[in-house]
Amino acid sequence: MQLARGADSADGAQRSRAGVRVREIAQADLAAIAALLCRGFPFRDEHYWLRGLQRHAARPRPQAYPAFGYCLDQGGTPVGVILLLYSEVLAGRETIVRCNVSSWYVEPAFRAFSSLLVRAATRDKSVTYFNITPAPHTWPQVEAQGFQVYCRGQIYAALTLSKPVPRASVQLFADGESAGLSDFETDVLQRHAGFGCLSLVVHDGVDRHPFVFQRHLVKKVVPVYRLLYAREISDLVRFAGNIGRFLARRGGLLVRFDANAPVPRLAGWYSERRGRKYAKGPHPPRLGDLAFTEAALFDG
Repeated sequence: MQLARGADSADGAQRSRAGVRVREIAQADLAAIAALLCRGFPFRDEHYWLRGLQRHAARPRPQAYPAFGYCLDQGGTPVGVILLLYSEVLAGRETIVRCNVSSWYVEPAFRAFSSLLVRAATRDKSVTYFNITPAPHTWPQVEAQGFQVYCRGQIYAALTLSKPVPRASVQLFADGESAGLSDFETDVLQRHAGFGCLSLVVHDGVDRHPFVFQRHLVKKVVPVYRLLYAREISDLVRFAGNIGRFLARRGGLLVRFDANAPVPRLAGWYSERRGRKYAKGPHPPRLGDLAFTEAALFDG
């Protein structure tokens, strides 16, 4: 995938005059990309970016797609970046390619070329592109690019207040214990555990149900576990009491997960102030599936 194809002649002339081109990010660029992103996101340090990019580099990814995304290049120096995190995932029984359109930053002197990065990033109609961290002030811009809302908000729930399912057990996922799980689910649990997430399996006596959570602090004080993966949100609701007690023993009384409406069976609150997510393409992500996204790779 090369950006040069499809750019109009006016853009080409402008690029030529400025000495700017758009190209794929290579492994050798990662240090420069991390430094560039630190200027765009000063609340993050270089370790944060390099750790996530190296995790992404080390895992299997679909071929024939950019490894990390695109950059604006002037004389060999990146002056703009859009990170693209491609994955092969299961949608029902079909393996699809989807792309988490992640952090985007362009140096002020080169903002006139920003649209070139966006054109390069989302033009393959066979891919599902999604944005899980759009700032509220960018929502109109994201929608103008053809993205549609698939998640409107999020719920913070106190799962310990739910009644546990009798005889259901919650265990940490261990390598080699894949009975009742698909190969894809086993890979999700194993790799996310490697990212520092909490990979769990709930056994109800008949089936095994996979979950991935990520611990973080709200306002740097309140510990919360964020749901990154479940087969269905209904699984989280069903086993809320069991999971809540397991997480409470690890210091988390609240669980945060994506939602489009309140869930009456759970004690908590629903908000649309944060958590909106957008997608465009043939297979919008389902709620409860943030596997291999920036949330896992960078924040884990």
